[in-house]
Amino acid sequence: MTAITDERADDENEAAGRWDDGLIARRAGGEDGEVEDGTDGEDDPWGEVHVPIGGPYVGPLRVRLDALRELIGLSRTRLDGQTLAEAGRVLDEAAARQRLSSRHTVVAIAGATGSGKSTLFNALAEVPISETGLRRPTTAAPIACTWSEGAAGLLDRLAIPPRLRRRPLAGGDEELYGLVLVDLPDHDSALLRHREQVDRVVALVDAVIWVVDPEKYADAALHERYLRPLAGHAEITFVVLNQIDRLPGDTADQVLDDLRRLLDEDGMAVGEHGEPGATVLALSALTGEGVGELRDLIGKFVQDRSAAARRLSADVDAAAAKLRSVYFADGRTGLDERSREDFGARLAEAIGASAAGEAAERVWRRNASRACGTPWLRLWRWYERTRMPGSGLPEPGAPVEDELTARQRVEQAVRTVADEAAAGLPAPWAQAVREAAVRGAEGLPEALDELAEREAAATKERPLRPAWWPAAVLAQAAMTLLQVYGGLWLVGQIIGVLTPGLLPPVMVMLAGIVGGPLVEWACAAAVRGPARRYGQDAQRRLHEAAAGCGRAKVLDPIAGELMRYREVREQYATVSGKAGAGRAGGGSGSGGGGTVRLLG
Repeated sequence: MTAITDERADDENEAAGRWDDGLIARRAGGEDGEVEDGTDGEDDPWGEVHVPIGGPYVGPLRVRLDALRELIGLSRTRLDGQTLAEAGRVLDEAAARQRLSSRHTVVAIAGATGSGKSTLFNALAEVPISETGLRRPTTAAPIACTWSEGAAGLLDRLAIPPRLRRRPLAGGDEELYGLVLVDLPDHDSALLRHREQVDRVVALVDAVIWVVDPEKYADAALHERYLRPLAGHAEITFVVLNQIDRLPGDTADQVLDDLRRLLDEDGMAVGEHGEPGATVLALSALTGEGVGELRDLIGKFVQDRSAAARRLSADVDAAAAKLRSVYFADGRTGLDERSREDFGARLAEAIGASAAGEAAERVWRRNASRACGTPWLRLWRWYERTRMPGSGLPEPGAPVEDELTARQRVEQAVRTVADEAAAGLPAPWAQAVREAAVRGAEGLPEALDELAEREAAATKERPLRPAWWPAAVLAQAAMTLLQVYGGLWLVGQIIGVLTPGLLPPVMVMLAGIVGGPLVEWACAAAVRGPARRYGQDAQRRLHEAAAGCGRAKVLDPIAGELMRYREVREQYATVSGKAGAGRAGGGSGSGGGGTVRLLG
């Protein structure tokens, strides 16, 4: 279709005497072009003025838009711009529509070539606005008809120039007051710019009337490109079967039933029996049959003044559906306490906590042996150490594995806990968790080495002794004195200084000789428990230190990412209108190491 030029419109106005081109509104305000509300109308040659009477969205829509804005803010550094593009577009369009008139409802009439949409457009306006004819296409650009003033901003948003803006008869139908009707080019036009205009306007208007004819109502281009993707916009969709005057008998009802079947296959709900959904009806724009019913339905639709909000709500639904794969996780996600404990155990194993505990136990036993052993045995051991310096026990805390192997163990532990934390998460958030773990792992081996060195230095210090050690030392000293006393007694008898009597000195010396090893053996048996506990304490301290270091450097960043995912999950649940289903449970992501478990 080609748009009516200004000259042709003027000719038709003068001939028919029925056309209001907007000059009436200007004349009513005076010769200077002032309109009734005192607003300057010079911006629009058709007399329409920009009236910013839009108000803030309220109720659930406001909550969902705020949640969508917060969702984008939280996700901007985790998701690519292309993923968030549609959600950002919805927010932009919501803001743009909010600034414009809320008293008007913009309805577009779209259809295929020859469907009769321009004829229907003229029938609704009750004046020949849009050109009709046999030449295809006959509409080259969108044409608008407004039933009341104040819609200039809306038409500017649709990029409809003033020369293509029309009004019906002065006063028009009161039931259609606030309607802005737009006739679109053919959606199946051979010209790309026509199809682009349809796509652009359909994405911006408050509602769409799809006009189909008995021949093309099942056209795949219509269903696959428009009706199926817009299935969620059923409440703001009218599907009109035109040209029923060409169908004999009850054929129109059969075609209408088949049309409803196709819409059902497209996933578009049909509003029947008071249920919400698309409005489907049959009419003949040429004969006027059914046009009155459509006009009444549009009138009620316009007077409800909820089309814009319903359109935006459907847009938010569509955006949420596209984002579901990057926010929704099936099943449980996050780390449980067992995973955290296993991670700490792997780090402790990597730095040799078990070996350090065994070494500490050996240190305790060695010190006990030195303190409670016989002087002669201690002297012999000292001689062995001085004769073979390398034969001593290994230093406590000495590494049992080379540095490369320990580093590999740490890296493997980090990868394992990152994979466990990322399990079940959507791909972008799983990647964010792994990246957080890798960043936190930088410098972790060095920090663990420092912990091991500090623990080794602490182990080298003289360990605490049990209360009975002084008694054991005194007993060992007494045994030594008995040996010395018995020996001196025996020597004195041999050299004749003392009265001969072999048995007493031998018994005294034998008591010291036998008693010393017995005391040492008793101390060795008694020291097993304290030595084991000392080694276990050393192992526990190193284990806790390694776990704390791993928690601070790896688990806390992971918990931060999981908490961010929990926040966006809750925001997404609000956006999708299912806030209760999206709440997380099973713990919290505390920085101090609390369990993080998000329920999918």
